[in-house]
Amino acid sequence: MSSKKFISITGLLIVFLLGALTFRVYDSFFAERKLQTGNGWSKLMLILDQVDRHYVDSLDHRDIVESVIPSVLRELDPHSVYLPPAQLKNADEQLMGNFDGIGIQFNVPSDTAIVINVIPGGPSERAGLMSGDRIVEVDGVVVAGVKMPQDSLISKLRGESGSLVNVMIKRLGVKDIISFDIIRDKIPVKSVDVAYMINDTLGYIKLSKFTKTSYHEFMESMEQFKAEGVRSLVFDLRDNAGGYFDQALLLSNEFLEKGDLIVYMQGRRRPRQDFYADGKGTMRDITLRVLVDEGSASSSEIFAGAIQDNDRGLIVGRRSFGKGLVQEPIYFSDNSGIRLTVARFYTPTGRSIQKPYGGNDYMNDIYERYLHGEMISADSIEVNDSLVYTTPGGKTVYGGGGITPDIFVPVDTTYYSNLFVTAVNRGLTFRFSAKMADKYRSQLNDISSLKELDILFDENDFDELFRSYIRSSGVDVKADDWQKSGDIMMTQVKAFVGRYSPLDDLAFYPVLNTVDKCVKTAIEL
Repeated sequence: MSSKKFISITGLLIVFLLGALTFRVYDSFFAERKLQTGNGWSKLMLILDQVDRHYVDSLDHRDIVESVIPSVLRELDPHSVYLPPAQLKNADEQLMGNFDGIGIQFNVPSDTAIVINVIPGGPSERAGLMSGDRIVEVDGVVVAGVKMPQDSLISKLRGESGSLVNVMIKRLGVKDIISFDIIRDKIPVKSVDVAYMINDTLGYIKLSKFTKTSYHEFMESMEQFKAEGVRSLVFDLRDNAGGYFDQALLLSNEFLEKGDLIVYMQGRRRPRQDFYADGKGTMRDITLRVLVDEGSASSSEIFAGAIQDNDRGLIVGRRSFGKGLVQEPIYFSDNSGIRLTVARFYTPTGRSIQKPYGGNDYMNDIYERYLHGEMISADSIEVNDSLVYTTPGGKTVYGGGGITPDIFVPVDTTYYSNLFVTAVNRGLTFRFSAKMADKYRSQLNDISSLKELDILFDENDFDELFRSYIRSSGVDVKADDWQKSGDIMMTQVKAFVGRYSPLDDLAFYPVLNTVDKCVKTAIEL
């Protein structure tokens, strides 16, 4: 054997022996340091401690904690969440019924925010802002023509009450940009979007969320209705994702008899707690129709379930979302917080409002409903025959998640056409409405009734104006498409344009409701 070959083999052997020795040393090192994990949360705390003690690079504890907490809560259920300070503040503001801001409503039809209305008595009205004003700059930052996300613009306009914000405005008919220094203030957030009498005895109220002021707002509307002779009510809870639990109790109590069970909650560490009507409600003689859909959740389902299970009124629409988990707010000193699920809600007959969750099925549930045809046909609603309940009046109701309506109303697709879909996708209806609001600004400012809005449309042939606008946008208006979709599109245009008038939502919702299949069904009942 040559000397070179011998040296090479010897070298490899030494490397191998050193590697083996090193492995045995490290193996011995780790074997001697096996740590006791114990029970409960000890393993997690142990891992974090070891990372803190031995990780190769320096650590930002705050970043790690902020990323770990959401992951932990996500493993529990879909509604236990962590809210960083900014998100928590925004969530609380929406539910408290007010926020700090300048007091305007605006739309962004293309790339520039247009003021729809200024809130009466708010900072913007006091400063002199008007409907139709374009927001050009906020505190020196250009926000027009840059396609700024609406959330970003909102965050710039909001701020602490008493703070100053400079807003640069372009006003139609005025050559120069106008500067406004606005002192932010508390701005009330309405939860009753609209309340009006459909006819001499039938009222309509749409509640968008259950805030701290919802019961008060609702009762104010009903007092006005009573003065006008109301006997029946359509209560629209569609797309109402819930909110304060106590507001759902207060509203339910107004319609139920003494001793009627409204809802009960129960959890592993929360013994069953029942909530009953006290018999002092002032709406017990009002005929009630409650509108729900797949966007109705939580407190909306508590109210609908209480009405349905006590045979107090009819539920109209489509199966509700199925969110029946009770979240308890827990706040931390850094102004963050969590919403932790501590119990489940059950309707008076014992149905769990919460639909099953786990995996991706929960997040895709609404999409699956469309695929299975549930939005089109009542026969496609999946019911669990093992979860059958009976109301005191003998009506059969089903558990398994959500509130299944007494009267099913499918999604209305009768007016769908290529023209309608194209107009929606390109925002043509919305943009044309903003254009017409500018063109007829002086007339709109004087409108005080829906009849006057009708006259404005009839005298100016908005139908032809809209068709011309669609063609100028490069879209062909075929006769059969217009025959199928023209009425619904012009109704939407009228509703959007009406929103730019002093009527605001008292034009928007009453106009849209004339073609709303769910509302029309409730009226016919």
